[in-house]
Amino acid sequence: MAGKEDILTRDRIDAVLAALPDWQYRLGGLVAVYKAPTAAAALELIAAVGRLAEEQNHHPDLDWRYNRVHLRYTSHDAGGEVTERDAAAAAAVSAAAVRLGATAQPVG
Repeated sequence: MAGKEDILTRDRIDAVLAALPDWQYRLGGLVAVYKAPTAAAALELIAAVGRLAEEQNHHPDLDWRYNRVHLRYTSHDAGGEVTERDAAAAAAVSAAAVRLGATAQPVG
């Protein structure tokens, strides 16, 4: 479990985001939107995110809209702040999205 000592500074968040081009820092969290080729492919990405979440014991907020999957990571046990766990989870989701042919979209 994360704690207050694991909270990332804004400088560290910016460094993390430099290595995660699919993700942005918005509304106090790491957010991304992925567009899949079809709704079925979006569901495959959601399933992959679910498997990762269970493996990491770290679950994102997720919204599915046809062929788009909206994700947001924060650490609730760290007061809703961004931690290293969020950065690791975001990186794993990015890799899964690539494998499934989903592309990052601008966050609106």
